[in-house]
Amino acid sequence: MSEGSGAAAGAGAGAPKVVAEIGCNHKGDFAVALEMIATAAQFCRVDVVKFQKRDVATLLTREQYAAPHPNPQHAYGQSYGAHREALEFTLEQHRALKAHCEALGVEYATSVWDEVSAREIASLRPKRLKVPSASNLNWPMLSFLANAFEGEIHISLGMTAPEEEEEIVAFFDRRGRLGDVVLYACTSDYPVAFENLHLHEITRLRERYGGRIRAVGFSGHHLGIAADVAALALGAAWFERHFTLDRTWKGTDHAASLEPDGLRRLTRDLAAVTLALRHKPAPILDCERPQRDKLKWTARSRG
Repeated sequence: MSEGSGAAAGAGAGAPKVVAEIGCNHKGDFAVALEMIATAAQFCRVDVVKFQKRDVATLLTREQYAAPHPNPQHAYGQSYGAHREALEFTLEQHRALKAHCEALGVEYATSVWDEVSAREIASLRPKRLKVPSASNLNWPMLSFLANAFEGEIHISLGMTAPEEEEEIVAFFDRRGRLGDVVLYACTSDYPVAFENLHLHEITRLRERYGGRIRAVGFSGHHLGIAADVAALALGAAWFERHFTLDRTWKGTDHAASLEPDGLRRLTRDLAAVTLALRHKPAPILDCERPQRDKLKWTARSRG
């Protein structure tokens, strides 16, 4: 994006970056995960493909593990803990996913939900890791990322109070890492109604933290792609959308996900609108001159 571009240039991150959040939409099937990477990279032409990593024993109490899934029709196990474990890949599988991404020319990333997972995935040396809204107050994990992970740290701010947001920012600022942080405006609902997107959170984050953080992003769980274009105009530089091959598959995230053609159109439209969001370099553009000479009424042209 050229100097003098519109609002998106103010985010300081150049062209918009699109993240295909595969998350757990692979259904625990490694072959499906490989297919999703290929589709996102080659058909949708995204910049980053992202998974999730949880250490179930760290995250769940014994009671939570044994409890039934709150939506049994979407369960992949007899208990919630068994369901979560069925959707997890091992570190070696993540290593293979990263290699597959690199072979296809797309970046690999993962949302880490706990310190154990953060340490494991950081050992793969990805360019960036994501902290989901649910874990953005996990101080042991954030301490590890700030002190030991050299890449970018992307953080979603769904279901986060203002004082908690300030605490997160101050935490990374004290450790000299705020310049590596990308903050995402996010509403934690699946799918989220348009009236609950509150896109002006993007404006607020840019005005409040602007030159101190790397960029502001938008993590959307809404339907369609219109809101993402508006987010671009407001200055978001990163766009994260859940991705699935089939929105009817079993699993709670599929309904709030984009299928391949939707994700393809999102990357296409964000690139096109980025080109349009720029100031005119001259009152009359070069492309207008032939039409002006042919059509414009002036006193000189009329004798």
